[in-house]
Amino acid sequence: MANKAPLKAWVAAARLRTLPLALSSIILGSLLAMHFAQFSWAILILSMLTATIYQVLSNYANDLGDGLKGTDANRVGEKRAIASGSISIDQMKKVVLLFTILALVSGTLLSWLATRHLNISVTLFFVLLGIAATLAARSYTMGKRAYGYAGMGDVFVLLFFGWVGVLGSYFLQANTLEAVFLLPATAVGFLATGVLNLNNLRDMETDKLAGKHTLVVRMGRPAAKIYQAVLLLGALAMEVAFVYLTGLNYWGYLFLITAPLILINLAKTFKARNASDYDPLLKPLAIATLFFCLLGGVGANI
Repeated sequence: MANKAPLKAWVAAARLRTLPLALSSIILGSLLAMHFAQFSWAILILSMLTATIYQVLSNYANDLGDGLKGTDANRVGEKRAIASGSISIDQMKKVVLLFTILALVSGTLLSWLATRHLNISVTLFFVLLGIAATLAARSYTMGKRAYGYAGMGDVFVLLFFGWVGVLGSYFLQANTLEAVFLLPATAVGFLATGVLNLNNLRDMETDKLAGKHTLVVRMGRPAAKIYQAVLLLGALAMEVAFVYLTGLNYWGYLFLITAPLILINLAKTFKARNASDYDPLLKPLAIATLFFCLLGGVGANI
């Protein structure tokens, strides 16, 4: 029987530094609902809990999927649990199953709590959306059709960290939705995709050897850096457009405090030459994304 993995190994494999991205879209969508419609603390707390479970599930599943495929053997940055041997494959499989169940339960409970007074079809839609989010969290690197290996990771990050996160959390609070909210949803999705792109810039060589055809592997680093500029500058532009179009006062532009952080991160990305140069840029961009959402939401309510 395999030895029980220490708690610190599970905490490390959960990669808690990625949580700001998971929570950013929920915070922005909920705070916008507070200004434009209605707000419930219970729904916010359960939404954040559900997003946290999805993110931890994704990190454990990614560790397992990449570990089984040998992708993490020579990667730069933090060591993964399966590749380092700190957690066995069987142990990780059991925990991935546990968090899959937790994600389904939490997502279903959130859907029911927020939409129980609406048409049953709305509740069913969000239950199915929660199931889709759970499957997406599991399938980035796991399985024969892992979408991360096909270069589809960017699409799924935009979809779930941006559109589903912001628009979904807004609707669960407000029970209504307008097309203009696609702007902040896309802005957050672009920033989250920028974090993934940095990760893929760092791992390009090892991903290529492992047959992981990310967009960076497909387009090369020079083009991927231009793509990064489109993502980060596009995010700032979309949030500015949202504030202008919705008629928010000047406090609505409070999120621009994060612009220097985002632009400095982008400048360092263009200067990076080695794989190890990208790793220190991941956490600052994730934190900048969190503050972008916090300030965007708070500014709307002042």
